[in-house]
Amino acid sequence: MQVVEQNIDDVVASLSPLSVEWMDDVAASAIARLSALPKKTQYDRQDIQELLDSDFSEGLLCARLFLALSKDSMETELRSALGSGGIGSTRYKTDPNTFLATLESLGLPEAMSATINYQPVWSDILVERLRSGRGSAIQGQRRGRGLEDFAEALVREVFGEGGYETRCTFTGADGTTAKCDVAVPDRSRPRIVIESKAYAATGSKMTDIIGDLDAIIAAKRHDTPLLFLTDGLTWKARMSDLRKIVHRQNQGKITRIYTTKMREQFWADLHTLKAELGII
Repeated sequence: MQVVEQNIDDVVASLSPLSVEWMDDVAASAIARLSALPKKTQYDRQDIQELLDSDFSEGLLCARLFLALSKDSMETELRSALGSGGIGSTRYKTDPNTFLATLESLGLPEAMSATINYQPVWSDILVERLRSGRGSAIQGQRRGRGLEDFAEALVREVFGEGGYETRCTFTGADGTTAKCDVAVPDRSRPRIVIESKAYAATGSKMTDIIGDLDAIIAAKRHDTPLLFLTDGLTWKARMSDLRKIVHRQNQGKITRIYTTKMREQFWADLHTLKAELGII
């Protein structure tokens, strides 16, 4: 397999899109602001502008409530659309038209109309509690498991059934062990180790991701390739952390970093490693 030194721009370019009293002064003020909005059948850019002009931070909070986006998700969407130059009040003041157009493209006017004119029923309260609690955890679990399944499907295609083990603890140099998502051909003496982490998946905090990778790096033999699969646009909000992982790849500690958009490259590299390592 050809040795490459990846850079963070290429990795980013391939990325695909707790019981306490919750009400604080910010929430109370936002609720009061939302309650004061006029009820209309349709909303437009002017309404969005009025929402942001009086208090930008509060207005943006109201906007993401209409869009049902978390703070991280909202920031990711704005960074993806606005590019460099920031996503805060200064950016809005210097380029309001682009900022407002971005919120329009996210469907904010339609979301405002649908939400404000919606006739609620009692079960909506319970549905929302379920969505924000258990539903949020399920989304995280599915992100993580979906990426693991993506990796396993390609490994199975290349090495066949029984040619690998998944979600196991492998034995590396000097009997050192570590957990990984895929060990080829088996956990007792892996020739290839694969780890997948979906950013924003449940349990996948940044320290967990880097810590798990470092544990694998410390345990595996130096001649055992480590392939790392990740994805999630939220990475764009944590560039300094992503750089740490890319730096490990540049040091040769990680053989290569992949995203789901790099499926063909991942598949080709698995075939190459199979031939180079003589894995039958």
